[in-house]
This record gives sequence, C-alpha cells and structure tokens, in this order.
Amino acid sequence: MTLSDQLATLINETSIEVSEEKVALLIQYVELLNKWNKAYNLTSIRDPKDMVVKHIMDSLMVGPLLEGDSFIDVGTGPGLPGIPLAILYPERNFVLLDSLGKRITFLRQVVYQLKLNNVTPVKARVEEYYPEKPFDGVLSRAFSSLLDMVTWCDHLVTVEHGRFLALKGHYPNDEVAALPSNVSVAKSHTIAVPRLEGERHLIELVKS
Repeated sequence: MTLSDQLATLINETSIEVSEEKVALLIQYVELLNKWNKAYNLTSIRDPKDMVVKHIMDSLMVGPLLEGDSFIDVGTGPGLPGIPLAILYPERNFVLLDSLGKRITFLRQVVYQLKLNNVTPVKARVEEYYPEKPFDGVLSRAFSSLLDMVTWCDHLVTVEHGRFLALKGHYPNDEVAALPSNVSVAKSHTIAVPRLEGERHLIELVKS
C-alpha cells in the first residue's frame, strides 16, 4: 500500500473530508520529513508509515475542534500539528514557532516546496516573540505542563477570544489542578486517531 493509499484509508475512518490534492500535499510533507530527518534528526519516528498515523492523522483530528482564523503552533518542532492543519485549512493562518534553527530551515523548505501561503515559520523563543496582534488560538503538543503553556504563552492571546489548545495523551488531572485561578478548562475533547494506540486529548483553556 502506498503512503497516499494508507492516508486516504485512515481519513475514510473519520468524519474529516480531505481532497486528493490535500492528501498529495500531506504525503509530500511526510516525504520531506523522512528525507530531512536522516540528517537533521527532526523526529524520533523513522518509518514514513508511522509518521502518517502518529504525525499526520494525530494532527488532522484536531482540525474540526478549532475555532478562529489565526493560530500559533508553539514548539512546533518539524511542524506538528501546524503543517497538516495549514494544509487542511488554507483559509486559516498559522505561525510556526520554534527556537531551533534547523527546524525552521526545514519548515521554510516545506513552505516553499508545498507553496503554503498561510504558514509563517519563526525562529524565536516564545517569551521573546511578540506578534503584531494576538492569535485566536495557541496550539502546542510540546509543553511539559499546562501551567508552563499558559505562563509562557500568556501574551499571545486575548482574554476575550484567545484559547490555549494543548494536545495531551491521558487527561492531565494534576496539571489542570495546578492551573492559576485566572485560567480554566473551557472544553476537553477525547480524540480518536485511527490506528493510534493510547489516549489522546485536546484541552481548551481560557483566561478570565
């Protein structure tokens, strides 16, 4: 089975609609990631078929839960979940933030080759990055705790509209309990990723 066939089969097990053109772009991204990974060590996942499940599908399943037009993926690494979501939603804008130069070099190449007009890779530490205007959502699967996420990313969203969107495995009860009093869980989503073992949650946090 080709990577394209594998991805199309997995998508058919969900309610997400992805055109053939977008599937082709997602596979191009996997192929670039696999190629660059050999020299740049961008991800510990080496098999492209595993990347399709653990990176692409894991990212895409967040898509239907997003609200808003502008997002920042903090600690994006090789572009996850930002690149798959940007391919899925070309009408939305994504800033991909990482402090490691080789990751941003890779992401600039992805943006160039895939002609992604809605993606801006930025090399910076999160506490030093101040956007012209706040985002509708801060996305991340990189932070060790929810407290770290809301502490470091506080300046990236507004009280009125902004949301922190944390991708987690098990529901993080201890981390929720440690949140400051002005941050609360707006929603918690259990995400079913086809063929992926283990739990996945998206935690939506809001400021008051």
